[in-house]
Amino acid sequence: MPILEVDDLCVSYGKVEALHHVGIRVGEGQIVTVIGPNGAGKTTMLSSVMGLLPRSQGVIRFRGIDLGDAEVEDMVALGVNLVPESRALFGEMSVEDNLLLGCFHRYRGGDRDQQQTMEEVFTIFPRLKERRDQHAGTLSGGERQMLALARALMAKPRLLMLDEPSLGLAPLIVKEIFRVVATLKDMGVSILLVEQNARAALQIADYGYVLETGEVALEGSCRDLIDDPKVVQSYLGLGGKH
Repeated sequence: MPILEVDDLCVSYGKVEALHHVGIRVGEGQIVTVIGPNGAGKTTMLSSVMGLLPRSQGVIRFRGIDLGDAEVEDMVALGVNLVPESRALFGEMSVEDNLLLGCFHRYRGGDRDQQQTMEEVFTIFPRLKERRDQHAGTLSGGERQMLALARALMAKPRLLMLDEPSLGLAPLIVKEIFRVVATLKDMGVSILLVEQNARAALQIADYGYVLETGEVALEGSCRDLIDDPKVVQSYLGLGGKH
């Protein structure tokens, strides 16, 4: 059973339609990636699923339940979390305080296991434990991305949506970020990954969609997409197959 189903999704900015009848599925325990050029509508899709943007048409289901016009707070409570491209950290607050904000809705709901959850997160991101008292604004780009991921995990999501997690990072850090993403799948977190680094995304994902000008142009298993001539030519370069 898919954990997330998006059917016939249309989103407009004024008279301009950014998404045109988009449909995607994320299976339980899967990594599903959406690749495509700038302006294809990838971030718009994530924002609409998360409740940040209204949709003009379409149905979004989470674990079989029609979400209707659910807002961000409702989505987080259901077990969906988004790590935006901007990372949206609080730079003047410490690493630890940023993490605690990630589990605020669980604390408000009566859960008091935030310190245990934080230690679990520090197991995945040991570098953050070393910097737990440091202001988030003083971290390196890679550390800020790790903190954004870690803060989302504090909410114990069932589905984690990632918007360009490799953006602006050095190759070694990108490799580490994608290693963490693969680890999260092993922990039972389903992941919807929007990424311009098509090669890296297709290498770790189970299923992929190619979004172009607001529509799904191609979809299939990542093993098939990585050998598809159109994907190779447009996104992987001449050496894509290798």
